[in-house]
Amino acid sequence: MRNGERADRRSRATALLERFGAAELAEALPGELSGGERQRVALARALASEPEALLLDEPLAALDPATRSHSLRELDAMLAELAVPILIVTHSFEEAALLGDQVAVIDRGRVVQLGTPAEISGRPRSAFVADFAGASVLAGTARRDADGLTWVQLHGGGELRSVDAASGPATVCVYPWEVSLEPPETAHLDSALNRVAGEVTSVTEIGNRVRVVLATPQPLTAEITGRSAAALGIRAGARMVAAWKATATRVVEITPREYRTG
Repeated sequence: MRNGERADRRSRATALLERFGAAELAEALPGELSGGERQRVALARALASEPEALLLDEPLAALDPATRSHSLRELDAMLAELAVPILIVTHSFEEAALLGDQVAVIDRGRVVQLGTPAEISGRPRSAFVADFAGASVLAGTARRDADGLTWVQLHGGGELRSVDAASGPATVCVYPWEVSLEPPETAHLDSALNRVAGEVTSVTEIGNRVRVVLATPQPLTAEITGRSAAALGIRAGARMVAAWKATATRVVEITPREYRTG
């Protein structure tokens, strides 16, 4: 590599480090860097070389939450500027949905679903895909009713309704943001068809949102605003009723292979 080319690449790498919030690392030695810092430097070096194709394997996995959020936005903007094929390997659906035009979900070494992020989350083809996309997955047995709805008898108790057609062993998938929480004494005051009572087992604050896990007896996650959580007095051990609409209830029939292996 000629000196001029080397200088150009170094200049691009320095500019990229600045975009990743790591300009001070430009002169650091590898042994002086943490795992997250090394990852940001490696990203900058890879992008600075102006590659004809790019493979990123868990590019943000070692970063702390605050740095990861900033780096994710910057990486999305930079990748949009590259007119080259890019393959990203990640265990985070959030990263896949933001950075990818197409998402391939791999289970046991084979692609089980390929589509846009909206297609993957809106119509998961298996419980594995639904879980990867962030849904709560509840096991049960489905049957069609004369009114056109599907009823799912949950393992451990409880019954849900869905507009999806299904029968036999099945899993119900519902996303946390589709679920509202109600105190037991005020339940049944809205149009939601599905209600499941349970005990709060964990409460996690994520910015201005709160993620609440209920034991129903199968684990079910709801995501509500911090204001709602405060008004409801959400805390571990409290009894709550999770409610959501039949249209937000996705039902996936379990194939014989899935049923045997779990």
